[in-house]
Amino acid sequence: MGHWLYRNLVEPGKLPLFLALASFVVTFVVTRVVVRLIRAGKGPFGNVKAGDLHIHHVVPGVVLTVIGGFGAVAGSRYGFWPCVSAVVFGVGTGLVLDEFALILHLDDVYWTEDGRKSVEVVVVTAALLGLMLSGFSPLGVNDLSDQEAQNRASAIGTIVLNFLFVLLALSKGKARTAVFGVIVPFIALVGAVRLAKPASPWARRFYRHRPRARARSRLRAYRHDRRWAVRARRVQEWIGGKPDPVPDRSLSDRR
Repeated sequence: MGHWLYRNLVEPGKLPLFLALASFVVTFVVTRVVVRLIRAGKGPFGNVKAGDLHIHHVVPGVVLTVIGGFGAVAGSRYGFWPCVSAVVFGVGTGLVLDEFALILHLDDVYWTEDGRKSVEVVVVTAALLGLMLSGFSPLGVNDLSDQEAQNRASAIGTIVLNFLFVLLALSKGKARTAVFGVIVPFIALVGAVRLAKPASPWARRFYRHRPRARARSRLRAYRHDRRWAVRARRVQEWIGGKPDPVPDRSLSDRR
């Protein structure tokens, strides 16, 4: 086991990345367990407050992220210090991204439908770090041989082309495909050539006078949501907890 760790993590210089990923995932899991216990009123845990001010865990997360990030930049690239900085950075990032939805909406939406965005961001981030740890490199530059790497024009052309595919995928509303396309070369091509989502900028711009394309886009989105939305919702609830039920406004209006 020690030989495997040295050969696959220490020798290639991937140990800090592995520690950052491990501390990131562990911090997120522990944080979700703790907040779910607080929500259920179980255990010795409770919300951190300074008087009447509720201090969200994104606050210490930002502090740890800053310390870990600057520590990694200022410290040596070798030895014990990069590993410490990686762990601190991973813990801080886990705390911050667990409340990503609160930062995005500037509101306490942790236990609402909008709070699901935090779980999505954490899963995507962990998946991307896992891909990088497995050997994938952004834009696939490491896939070039020594001879090919000398041809800068070819490398730049590959990067630019892949970047255009990423932009097209984003414009068509395929955010996840675009994000993974940055890490895995040309995976964004799948999102770039497929039909755009109904509410995407591409659909609003190019499907405006194409009723058949709009109808196909809506039908595909409906089938996709019917097939995957329920499953994705169950997975999100299993990871992050079930959101609070939305109150029926019609009943409140009657009162």
